[in-house]
Amino acid sequence: MGAHSANIARGGLMGVVETIPGVSAGTVALITNIYDRLILSAGHAVSGIRAVVTDVPRGAGTQRAREQARGIDWPLVAGVLAGMAVMVVISAAIVAPLVEAHPQRSYALFFGLVLASLWVPFSTSGGTWRPRDVALALAAAAAAFMLTGLPPSDVSDPAPLFVVGSAMIAICALVIPGLSGAFMLLALGMYTTTMDALNNREIGYILLFATGAFLGLSMFVKVLQKLLEEHRHITLVVMTGLLAGSLRALWPWQPWDGESRDLLAPSTDVAMTVGLMAAGVAIVVTALVVSARIESARAPQLQVAAAGTGTDEPVAPTAQETPDTTTAGTRAAPSRNDGTED
Repeated sequence: MGAHSANIARGGLMGVVETIPGVSAGTVALITNIYDRLILSAGHAVSGIRAVVTDVPRGAGTQRAREQARGIDWPLVAGVLAGMAVMVVISAAIVAPLVEAHPQRSYALFFGLVLASLWVPFSTSGGTWRPRDVALALAAAAAAFMLTGLPPSDVSDPAPLFVVGSAMIAICALVIPGLSGAFMLLALGMYTTTMDALNNREIGYILLFATGAFLGLSMFVKVLQKLLEEHRHITLVVMTGLLAGSLRALWPWQPWDGESRDLLAPSTDVAMTVGLMAAGVAIVVTALVVSARIESARAPQLQVAAAGTGTDEPVAPTAQETPDTTTAGTRAAPSRNDGTED
């Protein structure tokens, strides 16, 4: 029950931040150590759906689809989706307006959270950072910095195809740490319209948006899964850069009431703002320490299980028991190619 509650809470946090421009649900997944498992599970789900669509009509059965379904961490996925579904609706009505009313202090907390979370992809990349890795991370940071500097716009009556396209872009941003789906909607002029549709329960708009999100996820998640499985080090180097560059969108001292995204020097409410930044850092550090202790406590259990099998090797966790930091398939240190390829 505890693990299921934790998964729902993780999904809830992802749902909350996804309604706030500048904060990424992918970042929350990294901080809570479920990012790899979610991406790999999503990849298996997409492959399973494709197998059903291609195999069943030609009488090939569902064997391939069932094989893909066994690779999905169902307790994790179900808990996260349930938590997200509930908290997106609640956050759209409560949290997002609160952030809009107190942007400087709210974004100070988010700034601290994302700043501290840089440690996660950096420390789990598995390879030694070389000069070209640093250069790649800096390039990704520059791209994210420029992207998050786009001025907001507003589209009041979008065409159905534009709704679908916007959802495809937003969902891709959702799964990449450092890029915010809500921020992309804001840049596309679709944020206010989408939040209004959620609050007013506009079923037609929500179905269109969900269709676009599904299409975008099904096309992008397999690419990301392959990158994490075969080029983990380089992928996490890029993610580190994206997270660093996304800090621009969270800088507390900005003209929140205007149309520009100019970065200003600290001037007002400095003590409280800096304090909230420090609180954000402390939250992430605490979460990482607790997660590490939980994994350390689980190690003896694996050794006991190994003793019960009569072997000297620890029993590998199942798909549902895989440690939170990464999947069994990606936990090992990357090959020499991961850290050296161009």
